[in-house]
Amino acid sequence: MAEAARKAFVCGHPIAHSRSPKIHGYWLKHYGLAGSYEAVDVAPDEFADFAASLRKGGYTGGNVTIPHKEAAFRAVDCRDAAAEEIGAVNTLWVEDARLCGSNTDAYGFAANLDDLAPGWSTSPGAAVVLGAGGAARAVLCALKQRGFSDIRIVNRTLVRAQALALEFGPIFSAHELDAANTLLGDAMLLVNTTSLGMHGEAELPVDLDRLHDHALVTDIVYVPLETPLLAAARKRGLKAVDGLGMLLHQAVPGFEKWFGIRPQVTSSLRDLIAGDLVAKAA
Repeated sequence: MAEAARKAFVCGHPIAHSRSPKIHGYWLKHYGLAGSYEAVDVAPDEFADFAASLRKGGYTGGNVTIPHKEAAFRAVDCRDAAAEEIGAVNTLWVEDARLCGSNTDAYGFAANLDDLAPGWSTSPGAAVVLGAGGAARAVLCALKQRGFSDIRIVNRTLVRAQALALEFGPIFSAHELDAANTLLGDAMLLVNTTSLGMHGEAELPVDLDRLHDHALVTDIVYVPLETPLLAAARKRGLKAVDGLGMLLHQAVPGFEKWFGIRPQVTSSLRDLIAGDLVAKAA
């Protein structure tokens, strides 16, 4: 008998905004697969039961988004090294009736820069990361893996940055927001993981004139694609990379795990999701 079509999901609360069904739906159609991928709204107090139900089958696996990544970390039976280091799970799969978890955000961050800024980690040096939340953890892991030796965490609340620096090791240092401009002088990479400069938030705390002419600026935010930081970087003549590619690339390992084919992030897929972002913003 033919194998039943594999089913995967993304769960969160709320979930209607997720672009994951469009991404995975594109790949399913492109590769001619009979599987499905759907969005499931799971309230926080329902997540534990939802996760437990996955061991019984029905779904091959799925993605986890806000606010469930930490709960998923606790709920799984086994975690890979990426999930352990980041402290959160965004990708689930069922293996021998065991619920397994990974975190593909660090992979997605690095793969996006590999794609749009080739050579970005060839000669790693100092990097400045704005923010000390969950998203920042994945970025810090990626920078450590790529050999950056001086990673400066800048955050409104210094104690949060200090906690991350202490946890991640001696190549990380913690700094208050007011110190950002001083830290840029010898940095070759600036990463924003915050909402600073957007939607009525405080102005960006950085003067990009302090950066080297060959420095790279990237923002993991992808709504809007052109954030204030990226606009300022391009005006300054710096290489700038938006966060959409991180979203696309982080989806690759999960799709391969669930459907057995490693998909490609193409310009056609990027154009499809970028067009959807523009349409939803209009």
